[in-house]
Amino acid sequence: MPRRGTPRDGRPRPPTIRDVAARAGVSVATVSRILSGTYPNAPATRGKVMRAVRELDYVANPHARGLAGTRPGSVAVVVNSVTSPHYAHVAQGVQEETARAGRLCIVGTTGGDAERELEMVHLMREEHVEAVILVGNVVADEAYRARMTDYARALALVGSRLVLCGRPPMGPGIPAVVVEYDNTAGAHAATSHLLSAGHRRVLFLGRRPGYTTQESRLAGYRAALAAHRVPHDPGLEVDGTMERHEGHRMMRERLDAGPRDFTAVLAVNDQIAAGARVALRERGLRVPEDVSMVGFDDLPPAADIDLTTVHVPHRELGHTAVRLALDDEAPDATRHVVLGTHIVVRDSVRHVAPGRSGGGEGPMVT
Repeated sequence: MPRRGTPRDGRPRPPTIRDVAARAGVSVATVSRILSGTYPNAPATRGKVMRAVRELDYVANPHARGLAGTRPGSVAVVVNSVTSPHYAHVAQGVQEETARAGRLCIVGTTGGDAERELEMVHLMREEHVEAVILVGNVVADEAYRARMTDYARALALVGSRLVLCGRPPMGPGIPAVVVEYDNTAGAHAATSHLLSAGHRRVLFLGRRPGYTTQESRLAGYRAALAAHRVPHDPGLEVDGTMERHEGHRMMRERLDAGPRDFTAVLAVNDQIAAGARVALRERGLRVPEDVSMVGFDDLPPAADIDLTTVHVPHRELGHTAVRLALDDEAPDATRHVVLGTHIVVRDSVRHVAPGRSGGGEGPMVT
């Protein structure tokens, strides 16, 4: 009699969901719900099942996606907002590449809510999409990480793929494609551009702890200060979100706080820079004559206001995310790609004379 798990022709059969259930000591229904991401939050049970999956090297039938899906040949892109230029340009890149590959593109929004993002991933898995591309920051706590890890593995088991676009990897062993751009190097180049022009008091607008994009850009700002031997002053870092009205608020409140103690601004994105520029003009201050300014993103409005900024390859991010998600032949080494950024110099930075870089050029505001 052939041994258990071996067909009568003597060839080993692949493990089944029943084998996973037996190894984990749970029901087949429980395994199915955990792999689909619908099981209640029970870390111990989930851990047993996922350990059994790894030990047995269980992989669901990759053809199941095409047989069971109501939307074969589709790719989902999940963004924080479709009104933000950053997300819109990345989503456009995804749409262009999916169309080129003969797939449908499904767009979902989360408003930056981590729970809604999890719900969207679960929904897209049920729709049997070929890939789910997540764009934008969320605050990821341990519960979020555990559930998203399960979803990534559940997608992989049915031949689909999770793609993290513009955000860092979740950790080792988690099946996800990662497509990033170099936020830190971009912010380092932008800050260095200001420091090389003689500025020593550079205001950073848009710090936001817990959000990887802002934290990476802040790290580049700080690294540039250290490289130029300029003392780091935490008082020059201002908290705020990445909207235009926040740039206006941060700058207005800074000017209201007392005499101006900076000669240049690094805005965490172009929208913040545009809002801050309006607040400066309301106080009679000009860019670059009184305050130099650099943004980040290089979206079309930056050229309209002659803003020096860091170019982010938004559409190429979308293109690359889709290409890697759909390329089953690509080696593992290409599953994590970091695209480059570069500074675009326009007319929003002026050189300052030695000895006048500590603040107070132009009209003083009290």
